[in-house]
Amino acid sequence: MATAHLRDRAVILVEGPDAEHFLQNILTTDIDVLAAGEAKPGALLAPQGKILFDFLISRAGENAFRLDCRTDVADDFRRRLMLYKLRAKVEISKQDQSVVLARWHDDSAASGGDATTSEIDSGWLADTRFPAAAKVLRGYGEAATADADDAAWQRLRIAHGIAESGGDYQLGDAFPHDVLLDQSGGVGFRKGCYVGQEVVSRMQHRGTARRRVMLAEGKTALPATGSEVTVNGRSIGMLGSTSGNRGIAIVRIDRVKDALDAGHPILVGDVPVALAIPGWATYTLPQDAAAADDA
Repeated sequence: MATAHLRDRAVILVEGPDAEHFLQNILTTDIDVLAAGEAKPGALLAPQGKILFDFLISRAGENAFRLDCRTDVADDFRRRLMLYKLRAKVEISKQDQSVVLARWHDDSAASGGDATTSEIDSGWLADTRFPAAAKVLRGYGEAATADADDAAWQRLRIAHGIAESGGDYQLGDAFPHDVLLDQSGGVGFRKGCYVGQEVVSRMQHRGTARRRVMLAEGKTALPATGSEVTVNGRSIGMLGSTSGNRGIAIVRIDRVKDALDAGHPILVGDVPVALAIPGWATYTLPQDAAAADDA
């Protein structure tokens, strides 16, 4: 197993007798089905449905929850949570000394069918964004020997199409469907109301999601993060995190379908790329002609 210390991550602890009810009413994740031993993705949305903060959430004991988020937005995230606290019996604190670790199956190491189970039993949590076969785990609180660097973690994340804010999209600019939170268990469609729920539910039931994460692969190294993905000079999306000739792109899938049907090259900068749906995702390209332009 490879282990990386994720120094750009911080932990916010929400604890108290009302913690579960409080979080269930504001976050996209369905806390009622959050099991011990797993870390699930989620978001806190603006009322208009766009992502203000993304995170991984896990149980940290009785009436306590751990929110694993970007270090550079952790203070803002905590302040936003405090705005919703009102009279709820919860304490919200940033854990400044907490260490965030990622661990995953490394093909160069000997494989073991029980490795993930034993790790979870020892306190590691399954990162449910990834397929179970990838054996990706999350660890908190105690330092461990790290034998993998940030670049190795990014390669793994890119290979599976796991988008995160900062590298792949900007907070305030994306809907949960854009970054596949509807596919990865980051949105609870059977739970009650939460902030931004009406917009997200409407997109789900009407099937109007047009921007999606896709895997980008070029024959040469990809340009910098933030480069436009284009067809015939027209932007259809943006390139996110990259590693060599592979990257994550958030694109208009209706325009991708049109380009494929017409045989038009898809470019990032001047590099032709192939776009593919992440293997774990269940969405498909539209079957009809391109949808109307955004309003």
